[in-house]
Amino acid sequence: MKTVIKLEELGLFILGIYLFSLLNYQWWWFLVLILAPDFSMLGYIFGNKTGAFLYNIFHHKGLALLIYAAGCYLSIESVQLTGIILFSHSAMDRIFGYGLKYEKGFKYTHLGEIGK
Repeated sequence: MKTVIKLEELGLFILGIYLFSLLNYQWWWFLVLILAPDFSMLGYIFGNKTGAFLYNIFHHKGLALLIYAAGCYLSIESVQLTGIILFSHSAMDRIFGYGLKYEKGFKYTHLGEIGK
């Protein structure tokens, strides 16, 4: 089952790359910004509950799609870019087994415990 999930996430990551290609940004922007959502891990400085909340906000695909849709509706490419980066990053993380976090700690995710 993990292989199926990883393949699905790979497809979603490729979709994110395709959507990015439709924007008027040079490719290096994608490479620079793809890891930006991981700054949300700084929330763990304030404890597991805050860390999990901030991490999950920046790694939630539904929110990423809402942001992207708002950017499309308003014709604002920077908002579309934000949604695409959040979406693509979340898919990339899930390919590597990093899921949404539980409040128990960083290594406890909806995809299972990291490192096991």
